[in-house]
Amino acid sequence: MPADITPLLVGLLIFLSSLISLWLGLSVAIIEITLGAIAGNLGLQTEEWMLYMATFGGILLTYLAGTEIDTRLMREKFKESFIIGALSFLLPFTGVFLFAHYAINWDINSSLIAGIALSTTSLAVVYAVLVETGLNRTELGKILMAATFITDMGTALALSIVFIKPSWYTGLFMLVSVIIIVFAAGFSHRVFENPILKNKVIEPEIKYVFLLLLAFIYFANLGDGHAVLPAFLLGLLMSKHFSETSQTRELRNRLRTVAYAVITPLFFIVGGMKISFALIYSAFGLFLVFFVLKMVTKFIGVYFFAKRYLSGGGMYTTLLMSTGLTFGTISSVFGLNAGYIDQVQYSILVGVVVASAVIPTFIAQKWFMPVHSEDVLDININNNQR
Repeated sequence: MPADITPLLVGLLIFLSSLISLWLGLSVAIIEITLGAIAGNLGLQTEEWMLYMATFGGILLTYLAGTEIDTRLMREKFKESFIIGALSFLLPFTGVFLFAHYAINWDINSSLIAGIALSTTSLAVVYAVLVETGLNRTELGKILMAATFITDMGTALALSIVFIKPSWYTGLFMLVSVIIIVFAAGFSHRVFENPILKNKVIEPEIKYVFLLLLAFIYFANLGDGHAVLPAFLLGLLMSKHFSETSQTRELRNRLRTVAYAVITPLFFIVGGMKISFALIYSAFGLFLVFFVLKMVTKFIGVYFFAKRYLSGGGMYTTLLMSTGLTFGTISSVFGLNAGYIDQVQYSILVGVVVASAVIPTFIAQKWFMPVHSEDVLDININNNQR
C-alpha cells in the first residue's frame, strides 16, 4: 500500500468513528478501537509517525485525566479509591498468573507478563468515557478515576520491580520527572494567568503543556520507562490551576478539543490495529478463557466495594474498571520484545486487552449508565441551558 494514502485512510477512520459514535450513542473510543482492529486486519499498516502520535495521545489523555481529579475529594475518599483500585489490580494479577503458570504450563516470566497485562484498567478509556458522559464532574467519576490510577500504579510498579533492569538513565528519568512536576506545579500559573499569553490564537499555554509531556516521553524512552505515571501526577498537581478561574477552565476545554480532534483518536486506532484476528482465532479457546478470567477476577475485586461505596454505580464502576488498553499493551509489547512471550501469546494478550476496552465499556454505557444520579442530571440540565 502506498505510504501517502495511510494518513488519508486514518483521517477517514477518525471521521467515521465520530459519526458512528453519535449515531449509536456510544463512546467514540470504542468505535475507534473497533475500526482500528478491522482496518489493521484488512492490511492497513502502522507507520512511525502514527506510533509516536499514539504514544503522545495516551500520555495526553492520562494528563487530562489527572487534571480532572478533585484532590480534596481524593483525600476525603482515599480509602474507597485505594481499596477498589488495589483489589482491581491484585485479584486479576494473581488469578491470571496462577492460571497461566499452573493450568496451561506457561513459564514464570510469560505468566507474570500475562498477569500484569490483564490486571490493568485503562485510564485513557475510563477518562474518555467519563468526559463524554459528563460523569467526570461527579463524585462517582472522580473516585473512579482515582481508583483507576491506583490500579495502573500497581501494574507499573509490578512491571518495573519484576522485569526492568535499572540503569543511570532510569534514575535520570525519575529525577527529571520529579523536577518537571515540582517546577510545573509551582510555575504554571505564571503561564496560564499571564495577560500576554492568555486567549491567543497561537495557544502558547497548550504548547507549554505539550512541551512538558514531550520531555516526559523523551526521558522515559532513555530510561526504558513509561511516561504515563508522571504525566498523571503532573495533571493531578496542576488540576488546581484548571479550576481556579473560568479562563483556566476554558483553557482545559480548548486543550481537550485539540486532543480529541486528532491526537487521542490515533491512540485508540493504533491500539486496535495491534490485534491479529488470525492468531486469536488459532487459539480462540485460550483467548476466551483469559478474557473471562479477567472479567471474573475484576468483578470479584471491584463490585462489592464499589456497590458499598458508590451508591447506584456499582456495576458501572466494575465494568469500567475491567477495561484495559495502555498498560496492558505496554506490558505485552515489553514481554514480546524481551523474549518472555511469543507472537501467539502476544496476540492473545493484546486481543484480550483490546476486547476488554470495548466489551465492558459497551455494556456499561448501554445498560448500566447511572443516569439517575443527581449530579448527572444537573450536568445535563446545565448543558441544555448553554
